[in-house]
Amino acid sequence: MLALMRCEILAAALITCTAPALGQLEGLTQRDAVAGMKAALEQGANTAVSTLGRLDGFLGNPQVKIPLPESLERTEKLARRLGFSSEVDELVVAMNRAAEAAVPEARKLLVDSVKKMSVQDAKGILTGGDTAATEYFKRTTHQTLHERFHPIVVKATEKVGVAQRYREVAKPAAAFGLLKTEHADLDEYVTQKALDGLYFMLAEEEKKIRKDPASAAKSIVRKVFGAL
Repeated sequence: MLALMRCEILAAALITCTAPALGQLEGLTQRDAVAGMKAALEQGANTAVSTLGRLDGFLGNPQVKIPLPESLERTEKLARRLGFSSEVDELVVAMNRAAEAAVPEARKLLVDSVKKMSVQDAKGILTGGDTAATEYFKRTTHQTLHERFHPIVVKATEKVGVAQRYREVAKPAAAFGLLKTEHADLDEYVTQKALDGLYFMLAEEEKKIRKDPASAAKSIVRKVFGAL
């Protein structure tokens, strides 16, 4: 009997001690989740766009640099052996410069997506995985960003002679099975790679904030993620 009473007292004490802490976390989530998540997403979006949307943002970053399509790997090696290395390099530079020109278009769209985020979205992101916010961005911005990026990529690559020559030979090459169909459209390839690079950098920024909230620029971000 005495042992049972002691257990009941201990249980009551634990509930009394932990209830305020649980209530505090819940209160923090309810009160600050939206503000904290929006601030974190805006910070990550601005950093990712600034990092990529500048000279060598893609070309100088091995993690997102856009290479020639993988199905052209053998052709690239042959072209270099035959003395066409400069043309190959020119095309790679053109693709990456096109991506760098397109990415700044993402800033406003990403911020608008943040503004439209619901309380439920914010809570799901807050308690989700390391890249939950990036997945949210993919769901809400991918199609529109693709539509914004593509004409900028076209405009940038059409100025480059080697890119024009790529267009001329790509479709016939694909028809003969020398090039994957999805790689025949250079501008579509670059547009998708630009999006991949953007979402990759967004994920990297998100993981940094989750891992080290103390380094976040805004106090509300530090407060929310620091409570997790």
